Amino acid sequence: MSKKKIRIKDIAQLAGVSVGTVDRVLHKRGKVSEEALRKVQDTLRAIEYKPNLIARTLGSKKIYRIAALIPDPSLDEYWNLSYLGIGQAEEEWAQYDFHVEPFFFNLYDSNSFRSVAEAVCASAPDGILVAPVFYQEALPFFGLLNAKGIPYVLFNTNIPEVEPLSFIGQNLFESGKVGAELLYLQQNTKGTFALLHINENSLNSVHLLEKERGFKEYFRENNLQADIQVLDSGNGEGASVEKRIGELLLHPELKGILVTTSKAIPLVSSLLEKHGKRDIRLVGYDLLEENIHYLKTGVVNFLINQNPKRQAFLGITYLANYLLLKKEPPRTDLFPLEIITRQNLKSYLESEIH
Repeated sequence: MSKKKIRIKDIAQLAGVSVGTVDRVLHKRGKVSEEALRKVQDTLRAIEYKPNLIARTLGSKKIYRIAALIPDPSLDEYWNLSYLGIGQAEEEWAQYDFHVEPFFFNLYDSNSFRSVAEAVCASAPDGILVAPVFYQEALPFFGLLNAKGIPYVLFNTNIPEVEPLSFIGQNLFESGKVGAELLYLQQNTKGTFALLHINENSLNSVHLLEKERGFKEYFRENNLQADIQVLDSGNGEGASVEKRIGELLLHPELKGILVTTSKAIPLVSSLLEKHGKRDIRLVGYDLLEENIHYLKTGVVNFLINQNPKRQAFLGITYLANYLLLKKEPPRTDLFPLEIITRQNLKSYLESEIH
């Protein structure tokens, strides 16, 4: 009996008392005879009964509203994975009267973030999950949330100046160092190593700058005589970006490339194939469909998985636990830097982690 969910009805049957008597004992309300109290208490000890804290709160009938402020999932497969994680969390918490309302902004338009963030505040949610990819626009938003007393959780990108309930993601400085190390493995000669920021403006993106900082630090702390090239295309036109990458690939000493945005891996991979540069090592991020394809074909050597679905799922879960049970989440929940290769790809995709 103790290995399955115990109902009040089950306890009543085992104790030989009424359901009402069990209810009064559990919730300490109303009068109960000493004999009935003893029977119920003996039964609870026998079955090692542990009251469901969540169930105790359901009598309030409060509907909790959580807002999720994320980039439009229709524009980027990475953020679609985050959206799936949000949906999964909402399904799990729906029975406790939680409703999650997504608010989408354009990943390539900082003004979009600002206007959608204003709409989030105007909706007055009980808590907010945020992917603060635009640094400058995010700061005043968090100031407003602090003033309103609205709890919030950050994921994907950490903003050091603010104090969320929790940050969920990876140590992106270390991520950049790992990317550099993967490029340099078994490279015993001097050469050029490139870091590419594509599709996002790195000057307003803390997550990209942290990867770049870690990338450079790896070569510095190991006293490696390498020529480091940083290409930052921002949100440039496709043709101009391809031209700049094509010029980089013509560099005779180019040994490896780290691409900091997961969506850009297919572009760089296709250009490597087009120019016949299969000897240049390529490291990128995340198990997106096309990234997996190029990993399988060997154009991509390593993918560093950030698990956006799991990040978003935990963000909603932490907020729900805090709002319902006042359970404080960890201030920082750093995911491991998972390095995916052709050899471990299948086992990873088939696991429950993905």
